[in-house]
Amino acid sequence: MPDVVIGSDHLSYDIEGPPDAPVVLLSHSIGTTRELWEPQRAALARTFRVIRYDARGHGQSSAPPGDYSLARLGADALAILDAAGVARAHVVGLSLGGLTAMWLGVHAPDRVNRLVLANTAARIGTPERWTERIAQVQAGGVDAVVDLAIGRWFSEAFRARDGETVAAYRRLLSGCSPLGYAGCCAVLRDADLRDDLARITSSTLIIAGDQDQATTMADAELMRTRIPQARLVSLSAAHLSNVEQPAAFTSTLLDFLDSNS
Repeated sequence: MPDVVIGSDHLSYDIEGPPDAPVVLLSHSIGTTRELWEPQRAALARTFRVIRYDARGHGQSSAPPGDYSLARLGADALAILDAAGVARAHVVGLSLGGLTAMWLGVHAPDRVNRLVLANTAARIGTPERWTERIAQVQAGGVDAVVDLAIGRWFSEAFRARDGETVAAYRRLLSGCSPLGYAGCCAVLRDADLRDDLARITSSTLIIAGDQDQATTMADAELMRTRIPQARLVSLSAAHLSNVEQPAAFTSTLLDFLDSNS
């Protein structure tokens, strides 16, 4: 798996799929890694060149101390595209990854073909909520917020029927760097793209979970009304809809990326 070096930091990514196929860049949520996209990976890689990466502070990428910014995460994504020799890509992001994808749509439209914003919002939560989350992690590590996050990531029905998957994501979150998690909480504390949505010119798909308490249907509807070429699809899921409803998410994603409209 190659790395991109930015100063003293590095970002880890992988690429698979036909070399000459259109490129899809996948950006994951806070507290996960590129493995979030495992339910979609094989289907996408049959017809697309797929780039998955670990966001700053997560997985095999560097987790420097201090606050991160959305502009920094956006620049990281562009650095990965540059390293892979990709001029333009479809960009798919979920939660924090969706906010990063949104930033690219606003600030680097020439690098974005289609845009998929899943379980995300132009303003996720409140500054107070993320300030509190940072304090919890600084005091007790990521384990201090695992139960809260799992309760938001998956619906009660999914937690009851698929304990194995829930346990796997609990382990994934517990393994996240406290420095990286807190640094990305600062992104969510500070980022607000609500007034910039009208600048997005890419054809955009918004995927929302009808049981998502973190990024609600109201958040999704706001994006739909403000992004000029956006359409909205709702799935029966909580926050990690690509995991809770993998077949529906994947088919919705492929239909959008393959369509001519």
